[in-house]
Amino acid sequence: MSKAFFAALRRGFLENVLFAKTAILAHKLRAALTVLGIVIGVSTVIAMVSLIAGFNNSVTASFESFGATLVQFQKYDPQFGPGNQRDPEMRQRKPLTYEDAIAMKELCPSMRSVSPERYWFPGNNGSSVPTVNFDGEEANPDTIVGVVPDYLDANSKQTGEGRFINETDVRRSAQVIVIGFDIADAIFPFVDPIGKWVQFGGRRYEVIGVMEEQGATMFESTDAHVYLPITTFDQAFPWVEKEGNGVNIATVPKDPLLTAQIVEEGTNVLRLRRGVPFNKPNDFGIMTPDKLIGNFQAVTGGVALTMLLIASISLLVGGVGVMNIMLVSVTERTKEIGLRKALGAVRQDILTQFLIEAVTLSAVGGVIGVGVGLGIALVVRTFSPLAAAAPFWSIAVGLGVSMTVGLVFGIFPAYRAAKLDPIDALRYE
Repeated sequence: MSKAFFAALRRGFLENVLFAKTAILAHKLRAALTVLGIVIGVSTVIAMVSLIAGFNNSVTASFESFGATLVQFQKYDPQFGPGNQRDPEMRQRKPLTYEDAIAMKELCPSMRSVSPERYWFPGNNGSSVPTVNFDGEEANPDTIVGVVPDYLDANSKQTGEGRFINETDVRRSAQVIVIGFDIADAIFPFVDPIGKWVQFGGRRYEVIGVMEEQGATMFESTDAHVYLPITTFDQAFPWVEKEGNGVNIATVPKDPLLTAQIVEEGTNVLRLRRGVPFNKPNDFGIMTPDKLIGNFQAVTGGVALTMLLIASISLLVGGVGVMNIMLVSVTERTKEIGLRKALGAVRQDILTQFLIEAVTLSAVGGVIGVGVGLGIALVVRTFSPLAAAAPFWSIAVGLGVSMTVGLVFGIFPAYRAAKLDPIDALRYE
């Protein structure tokens, strides 16, 4: 574009904005229908970015609540996504064992805590759900965990009342239980739970502790968990180990700077115990918060790209609408164009007038779309635990894209208006 064009743009900018405002207000319904596609596209972008950003922030906070230095050794590598994506060879892996954890505790000097954990999720695969019963009250746990004392330190958890499982409980396979906050609230609404005996899975256990309330999180909450010494767990639910579930081994270093070192030490111990040849990959998984966050963000990135594609289609439809309405406007205002040219307006003036009108029309759609997108984010933030938040750059991108759509799709109608011969335009009926 020439220097004359930019000079004309500066000279008549405010006047052309007023022309655009008058043209839009003269046909309110037509303008509203025209910008609908842009509103949908921009609001989708803003809402999508807000939800993804809030989701990523919540997930990152949830993962980091496990401990920034947590390293967990387990049978499989962590994965996100639908379906069973593990190949048959991976599914044939041997589970990790309690003895593996003991060996790591003895042979890995950089590890402060080593926590072998055996999990059972009642109700999965049609299994029955045992209830925790006391004096006619009952509650259904969502997870049953066999643990050792290192569980609290390795997983950054705390007991709210009483104490947690200790070495003596594990060594003696004691009939003791630690319950989650919601379990305690359900069966001990008016009674101190510590020291009470409950029925659970056909056995009696003494309640020695209640976990600190965790509240709703994006992922695991301990509020409906129950904890047994891992040896007691194996006696009460022997089929869990026989089904090949094994243990997850959560570890934390003595110093945050030693996180990479405990990964190396733990890997070496497990490879030696499992007989993995030096030229073969690990036959077990390693989970760290950074790896989980990276995997999760790869999934949300794919979702974001899909949503952007949908938004792009809406913006394309909106752009076509802007082009159509501008072509109609050029036809309706042919005599006006001829009169302006007869009074001295040059091609750049006419081109600028209709370009600014197209951009203004799209910008109005962009502003409305940003408002709708922010409204969706606010509703989600208010009525759900998801901290949806629109970054400033997403608002700027939404407005910038909407104005660019108006500029791109307004060029042809504006050029067509600028080319009109003033004499023919004045004779147009």
